[in-house]
Amino acid sequence: MPSFDVVSEVDLPEVRNAVDQASREVGTRFDFKGVDASFELKEAEITLSAESDFQVQQMLDILKGKLVKRNVDIKSMQEGEIVETGRKASMQVTIQQGIDADTARKLVKLIKDEKMKVQTAIQGDKLRVTGKKRDDLQAVIAMLREAKIDIPLQYNNFRD
Repeated sequence: MPSFDVVSEVDLPEVRNAVDQASREVGTRFDFKGVDASFELKEAEITLSAESDFQVQQMLDILKGKLVKRNVDIKSMQEGEIVETGRKASMQVTIQQGIDADTARKLVKLIKDEKMKVQTAIQGDKLRVTGKKRDDLQAVIAMLREAKIDIPLQYNNFRD
């Protein structure tokens, strides 16, 4: 039976490259001259820190631009609140990997509501869709692409 997996993955080396480029740009920009501003990447979390919340917002815009240039979908970014402590402002940005349980259930409900002849199964942080015909699976992919979902989806492991 034909099947495919619905996943939400981000290429972390591309994220690292985008953070490095954004850090270099902040180091060379005139409006950040003499300002203690930095990006710090740990696993899938990016910490932006600067002297004021306005500068953190500027750094976030720079980071988003660099991520878009490197083909990383910015819908996978979860921005935290700007925390000001003394003379420092910082923000945590988390890069979401995988489909969480609530979103997976929402996707299953979307597919079931369309009354397509496919079966869906939640397998950890991905969703497996199985059907008798390849055309049914392609219809599911087309429907999911048009749906308004707040995370980027990729479709892989297509088996006939």
